[in-house]
Amino acid sequence: MPDAAGSADLVVDTSRPSGPIDLTRYALGQGGLSDQPMITDRVEQIAQLHPRTIHVFLQEYFNLYPAHHQYHWDTLDKTMEVIRATGARPIVSLCIKPKLLYPQINDAIVAPTDWAEWEELIFQVVKHCNQDRKYGVEYWNLTNEGDIGEPGGVPFKFVTFESYLEYYQHTASAIHRADPHAKVGGPAPANAASPEIDALIAAAGEGKVPLDFLSFHGYSNDPREYRRMVESMRAKLAKYPSLSRTPTFIDQWNMDLFKPILNPYFQPAFVLETTLAFYKAGLTGAAYYQIRDYFVDESIFSGFLSRRGTFDMARWWNEMPQYDGLYDNQDRVRPAYYAFKLLSLIQGEQLPVTGTIPDIKALAARGRRWVNLVLWNYPLEGERKPREVTIRFPFEKDGGVRLVRLNPEAPVNNLEQIHTARVSDLRAHPLRLTLRPYEIYWVEVTE
Repeated sequence: MPDAAGSADLVVDTSRPSGPIDLTRYALGQGGLSDQPMITDRVEQIAQLHPRTIHVFLQEYFNLYPAHHQYHWDTLDKTMEVIRATGARPIVSLCIKPKLLYPQINDAIVAPTDWAEWEELIFQVVKHCNQDRKYGVEYWNLTNEGDIGEPGGVPFKFVTFESYLEYYQHTASAIHRADPHAKVGGPAPANAASPEIDALIAAAGEGKVPLDFLSFHGYSNDPREYRRMVESMRAKLAKYPSLSRTPTFIDQWNMDLFKPILNPYFQPAFVLETTLAFYKAGLTGAAYYQIRDYFVDESIFSGFLSRRGTFDMARWWNEMPQYDGLYDNQDRVRPAYYAFKLLSLIQGEQLPVTGTIPDIKALAARGRRWVNLVLWNYPLEGERKPREVTIRFPFEKDGGVRLVRLNPEAPVNNLEQIHTARVSDLRAHPLRLTLRPYEIYWVEVTE
């Protein structure tokens, strides 16, 4: 039990698994910055995180519809094939706005010149992805940050909900016609408090549109905000019995990128603390934004964004410092990558951990022949202090123990092996360590 000084005595009860756990559903996204796959040279590294899904944007730079009733798939296929090579399944946000159907560049024009031709285009996109190429796209998101339009890097801004509902009805109908098992959802606003969310839920609750999942975004330095956000969405859905079990999906999340905390220890701990908030709140899935930061080509975006929108995209991605990706725009790994690596180990049978205190959190699981424990110090309020931590595995009789620290300041070898022992040694000499604010440790116990 924790003592008055705020230390923690963690006890991992390996004799009493509490059910299956797999945190890889809180996965990754790569967003809509280039017609290139962007993650080609990091497929093997991403695969080691075992993401269940990777969220991707179907943006106009793929040039899917170059002429009436003609389709161009090659560029899109390169991106989808790279995603599948990681072992993940794509989750798609539809953001295309072909010039043939939208001859004027204006994000407030959201209805195509011909709805029947639009539906046929969407039908062909879904058919190509799921029947012809078998990419296994289950979730189709309609659309992305349509509450703000071009500032979100997309060519759609729905000024009224009626315009979104019309777009949603036509697009969802085409998706389901191509794939009756596909799931459609939205509205993925930039602002999670957007009235678009309430309006879409109401329309679905009244049977006007299907809602197979509810999507939204979050950028905050406070993990508690995410838990409140998810619980709020679940409460909104629960007002309609037919929607009470609707999956919830955060298709973009990260720390506050306008007010980033640049302590190198913060972002990895933030990933763990926020994922724990997702898990406790019952969030269905998530896509961390993003895998790799990337420069944009103004000449490409000028084909479907206004001059101002193109300038804003180039300024944000090419000039402003970026802190989003697991890899920066020089393709260097960030410490947050290793937080996802540790989260990928928490799968199998969840194990109870007692003795935690508000600052000290832990997750443990037994998978195959290993027990993995990840623990971290995340001070949510008050004074940020180092905490003394003791770790015990009283029901393990034999095997090896490895203690590893995530060092975000190391130029190489960010996962540092600190100590090894035998399980039998822990009875007389339990693991003891000082966990400083935002520090992360991993303990592995083998048979």
